[in-house]
Amino acid sequence: MSGPLALLDAASLYFRAYYALPDSMTAPDGTPVNAVRGFADSIARILTDRRPSRLVACLDADWRPAFRVAALPSYKTHRVADPKANIEEVPDTLTPQIPIILDLLDAMGLATAEAEGYEADDVIGALAARERTDPVEVITGDRDLFQVVRTEPTPVSVVYVGGGWAKVQTLGPAEVAARYGLPVDNAGPAYADMAALRGDPSDGLPGVAGIGEKTAAKLITRFGSLEGLVEAAALADSPVPLRWRTALADDHRYVAAAGLVVRVAVDAPVKLDGDDRVPAAPADPDRVRDLQQRWNLSTSVDRLLAALPPAN
Repeated sequence: MSGPLALLDAASLYFRAYYALPDSMTAPDGTPVNAVRGFADSIARILTDRRPSRLVACLDADWRPAFRVAALPSYKTHRVADPKANIEEVPDTLTPQIPIILDLLDAMGLATAEAEGYEADDVIGALAARERTDPVEVITGDRDLFQVVRTEPTPVSVVYVGGGWAKVQTLGPAEVAARYGLPVDNAGPAYADMAALRGDPSDGLPGVAGIGEKTAAKLITRFGSLEGLVEAAALADSPVPLRWRTALADDHRYVAAAGLVVRVAVDAPVKLDGDDRVPAAPADPDRVRDLQQRWNLSTSVDRLLAALPPAN
């Protein structure tokens, strides 16, 4: 039986690895490799525990896309290190590890994907939306991706590692609906609309004043979508309570932009760098061993190699 398509939120995984492991893990030249080793261990665990037949590490081609900033200038503003160059603030000791991670993925023969002008979330959303063959598992520590869950035409679930691998949770539409009080038949899109109303300070999304998560979930459940809520609020005999009509009117500019900013762009022009099938052997074994030795990746590479599926 074919395994699922695993879509990795690569930045989410290597950031978590970076903060979970000490930067005393270094290469012979002193370069920290804690994120590299943790990321390799994560992939090994995914291959072992989830047994995907296909895997794609999804990357940010643009961590703060222009179309989102144009809609909502506050989007991720607090995370900008260089406003002129639109560069994300990343720890100095993490930055040099990212090329090593990409080199290791390439040598292993594990696919990566990105879309010019879009974030990794958009890449994941687009690949999940167009999948018609295998079930999809999105591996991430970011709850924003709960919006991609579905049952048809192929199931899409989120393997959420926000609490660490010891507390991993797998959520499909039923689990997302139960967790947030949303309709199960529309759990993914409803989550995105709830998140837009609620806001998210970590992404510079203010939300609608006075509307918290529970109220947002109730409003989206009752009116079907963010657009449905706005339309209902504009009616002369509106069924939306006055308090929330006033809040929506006061924050109308944010409400108009929120959907575009929060929802993943399922039409993102995704490009894969190669075959997404999980190989039985590394694409370049000598290069893998060279990377292992050069960067002191030790048992992390051994575990990654051992996790590859047996040849048919």
